[in-house]
Amino acid sequence: MARLLPFKIAVVSTVLLFVCTSFVCCNNGRRVGDVLDTEFSGFSVPLEHSFEVDDVAKFRVRGALMLKAGREPSVSLSQNQLSEEDRTKLKEVAAVDGLYRVRVPRVFLQADRQTERQMDGYLTAFVRACAMVESHLSDVIALHTDVSGYLIGVSIVTLPGACRGTEVEDEVDLEVFNTTLSIMAPVNAPGPETALFLERMEQESEKKGKNPQEQKSFFAKYWYLILGGAIFLMASNSAQPPAGGGREQS
Repeated sequence: MARLLPFKIAVVSTVLLFVCTSFVCCNNGRRVGDVLDTEFSGFSVPLEHSFEVDDVAKFRVRGALMLKAGREPSVSLSQNQLSEEDRTKLKEVAAVDGLYRVRVPRVFLQADRQTERQMDGYLTAFVRACAMVESHLSDVIALHTDVSGYLIGVSIVTLPGACRGTEVEDEVDLEVFNTTLSIMAPVNAPGPETALFLERMEQESEKKGKNPQEQKSFFAKYWYLILGGAIFLMASNSAQPPAGGGREQS
């Protein structure tokens, strides 16, 4: 019995150690996840693209828009590389002057407001596939929002944007996207300068108050003209003969 007691104690200790280790690992997993959520508190939405020879859109994931929390919209872009199959297909679509399409879901561009409105469809933009090929996958994607930060439009252009029939090597130029991402928020129009106008009116009133001569009445300013006009009229009337002169009596 004396020999079995240490063995039993060792077995029990091993079991307890295993249970405690498993429990701690699970708790650590949750805590690590919570820390990650706090550090990378954000929201991601897919950026999808489509390019088909038959021009029937079949969207698949191109990358992800990472929305960061905060009052002002902050977005970063993570993108996948084009596979060899996709590079071949893109050149085939460019050869028939097809379209290259992108789309994003309608969402708020603020990570902390995603629960305010559910996703309502997609926003789509396109360019000519040949422009995408000849630009070596260099494009500019603009996300347009309303005043509340809700996504209302998307646009895409390539750099350069013209198709000139330039030959492009697949492995070198059609593998990695070179994208510039921008957010276009509405700009408030300048309001009427009412305060400035009222200030100028007050200044004019103050100047007139300092110069009483400017506040004279019309007669005080032009009395000499009025008097001269009256004298001229009187002189004209006195010089005229009386109407209907008398007849001579025999």
